Parts: sequence; C-alpha cells; structure tokens
Amino acid sequence: MKNRSKSIFALGAVGVLALTGCAASGETETVGNGNDDQKDMSIAVFNGWDEGVAASELWKAILDEKGYNVELEYADVAPVYSGLSTGDYDLSLDVWLPVTHASYIEQYGDDMIDLGTWNEESRNAIAVNADAPIDSLEELAANADLFGNRIVGIEPGAGLTKATTENVIPGYGLEDMEYLTSSTAAMLVELQTATDNGENIVVTLWEPHWAYGVFPLKNLEDPQGALGGVESIHSYAKSDFKTDFPTAAGWIESFDMDLDTLYSLENAMFVDYDGQDYGPIVAQWIEDNQEYVDGLTS
Repeated sequence: MKNRSKSIFALGAVGVLALTGCAASGETETVGNGNDDQKDMSIAVFNGWDEGVAASELWKAILDEKGYNVELEYADVAPVYSGLSTGDYDLSLDVWLPVTHASYIEQYGDDMIDLGTWNEESRNAIAVNADAPIDSLEELAANADLFGNRIVGIEPGAGLTKATTENVIPGYGLEDMEYLTSSTAAMLVELQTATDNGENIVVTLWEPHWAYGVFPLKNLEDPQGALGGVESIHSYAKSDFKTDFPTAAGWIESFDMDLDTLYSLENAMFVDYDGQDYGPIVAQWIEDNQEYVDGLTS
C-alpha cells in the first residue's frame, strides 16, 4: 500500500533575471516559445483518489514536457475546494458531479470555473466480495452478521461517505451496522486482509478504481438509487485560470479519457508497479500510448 503524503508547494514572488530570458523582478515567468501561459502551475490531488492521481500525473508529465513547471499538491477533499476558491491551487482534475461533490460546488462553485468533463462513465458503489451470499443493498441488513456488522468506508470528508451516511444507511435500514471511516488506504488494507482470509466484507468504493481488477468484487444493486447514477469527472480551476493559463485551459477543456484508457494507466501505476515514483511509469505509458497523448495537446 502506498503512503502518499501531502506535498507543500510554496509559490515565491521573486523575479529572476537570467540568460534564459526569465522575467524581470515583479513579472511572472511564462512558458515561452510562443506560449504566454504562466510557467508555474499547481494541481491539487485528492488523497486516496487514484483516478485523480493518475490523471494528474499524466498531465504533469505532459505539461512539464511542454515547458511548464507543475507541482502536485495532495490534500483532502474539503481543503482542495477551499484552496481552488481562493486561488491557492490552480487546478484539480477529479471533481465528481452531479452528486458526489455537489455540496462542495454549492459552497465554492461561484469562485471556481468548470473546465469540462473528461470521463462520463463513473459511479459510486457499495461493494462486497464476489462470492458473498447477497447481491443487493436490500439484502444487507438481514445478513449484516455475515459481514461482521461492519461497512468499511474511506475518508470522512468524501462525497461517497456523505451519500452512504445520509442516503444508503437510512434508506436500507443499516443503522445497526458499524460504519468505519478513515482513509482509502485503510479500506484497501481491510479489503486485502478479507480477501486473503476468504472472509466477507462490505466496502464503499467507486468506479473507476484499479481494485476491481485486483480483488474479486461485485457491486451491490442499489434499487433506491441512494448512491446516485452514473457520474461525470470534471476539471475545475481557480477563477482566473484561463487568464493565467489560456493555452493549458484549452487543452484541459478538450481532455477526454474513457474507462479502458484510464484503467490502463491505473494498472501501470498502481497494480504492475509497487512504488511512489510515478514519473518513469507514466513516461513509459505515454510512450506506449503516444498517439492518444499527442492528441491531448494538438
């Protein structure tokens, strides 16, 4: 299990005059070579949300190659939205709508801009081991003891956690089950342990996630629609992003990645590789998918 920590990126306001043609003191350095975008960019990444990690690492590699200086900032969900609204972060690539992050958009949306959808095949889920004796959330309460009377969740501030607490648990009469929340990493450890021991387990999960390719899982049917339906993943940015990064904004607005492509990248980063230095892994994936990647900035 990878231990990702929040990085701290200090944006200094120091002008530098160098032989390379950097801006004079008080001016903002640009990418250059005909690109007037600001050179330094911060992308905020939700802790534990691996589709966002994958997309962010991909765009960091693409933008760095184009002459930008991109820093990835790991944080929990609420601080990311707060930081985008105040301009402390420039961009985030993992905003789930219309349900999962609706409350954050309601609170902060007026101070951010939506750069569009890059995936429209995503959904939240309550998942169990594939050989569990139930297939629907309607059956869970009556069989709670088979799962240790526990639902293993992710981060307390996640939209999926809110939907589980406010919709799933009361909607399906699961109040007597213990709902554990801490982190996605902790949930995956519990999932690994249960799988190794051949035990039943209930977890909150979402698609796309590489766990579906590693663990024998099935999503419980949700006839009430308590978790919402199919969701879209959006890119949101600080309010003046298009002013500071007009060229990059155009690329992000056109960004599209289907589930097969996303799973390919996630598998390369999180399944086939056991480490945290994603740079070489992403570089190899880009080489293997060069036509697709070139199209993202064409």
